[in-house]
Amino acid sequence: MCVLTRPILEINLDKLVENYKYLKEIKSFGAVSAAVIKDDAYSLGADKVAQSLYEKADCRDFFVAHALEAEKVRPVVGDSKIYVLQGVGEDSLEVFQRLNLIPVINSWEQYLFWKAHKFGELKPVLHVETGLNRLGCRLCDVEKLSEAERGSFSFVMSHLACADAVGHFMNEKQLKAFQEIKAKYFPQTPASLSASDGVFLGKDYTFDMVRLGAAVYGINTAPWHEKTLQNVITIKAPVLAVSTLKEGDYVGYGATYKAVAERKLAVVSIGYGDGMFRSLSNVGKVFFNKVPADIIGRISMDNVICDVTSVPEVNVGDLATIVGDFYTVDEMGADAQTIGYEILSRFGKNTRFIRKYIES
Repeated sequence: MCVLTRPILEINLDKLVENYKYLKEIKSFGAVSAAVIKDDAYSLGADKVAQSLYEKADCRDFFVAHALEAEKVRPVVGDSKIYVLQGVGEDSLEVFQRLNLIPVINSWEQYLFWKAHKFGELKPVLHVETGLNRLGCRLCDVEKLSEAERGSFSFVMSHLACADAVGHFMNEKQLKAFQEIKAKYFPQTPASLSASDGVFLGKDYTFDMVRLGAAVYGINTAPWHEKTLQNVITIKAPVLAVSTLKEGDYVGYGATYKAVAERKLAVVSIGYGDGMFRSLSNVGKVFFNKVPADIIGRISMDNVICDVTSVPEVNVGDLATIVGDFYTVDEMGADAQTIGYEILSRFGKNTRFIRKYIES
């Protein structure tokens, strides 16, 4: 019998590449399809993900959040373009120069910094605000630019606030605002408006480049759309103990669960220290051969306790599926009252997992 104590994170790079190819070929309408690999490729390993997309999907444009994130990426993507979404500053200028990175200019102050420190013939990206009211130069900033300065950008971009909701009034409002800014100030400059969710809104939203992120990793960025993307990760965790809970006994910290009848319990080696959301206490579930087992009691740092009364033959050493094709990060996110993005990011960052990459 093989006895494990640590949870396992399997990352299927082949499925990830297939998701990218699908979005590129079916949804991008001929636009350049950049891959967003920020947050260490949503915590799945930016070097592994970027290399697969570069070698198997001919991706040549990548987005990271911070310049430092490009350290792992540049060695595996040749002379591909790497854009930095958070922009450039004193803390990152050396990395920009050394790795030949392209900054996204998010404010007038960032633009002035870039003008004072720019290097070579590199052209930055200008991010303009159209309704999200997060990052992006306002119209008053754009109007300060001379005609020559407006022509010094590789492209102009913005970001949609509600693209995951088809028919939301903000989509059309932002599209119109972006079209007007581009037509008036950047008529000859390539443009990018859509991330993963925006590509499902149609050709009007794709422009010259799309920034493919969450959907590549199997997250459902368009819940209203027929599911077409493949789940990329599987998380499993071993059973450390099996026992019987008597009627009237309690389970876990705080005694939040009381057995109304005799139950069979399994203690699974995964907890909030591994990325499980504590909000799944008495709400979430794990699976044994696709049979659900309710999480009962509070999730602790290292373990969850599950009711396996209705699950046949659960033994110490068996593996419970935490996330998989039949229970995705989106579905777990709904149960935990959060989103699949956060689920993926939290699990992927944890160093306690046995990490396995699957690729042909």
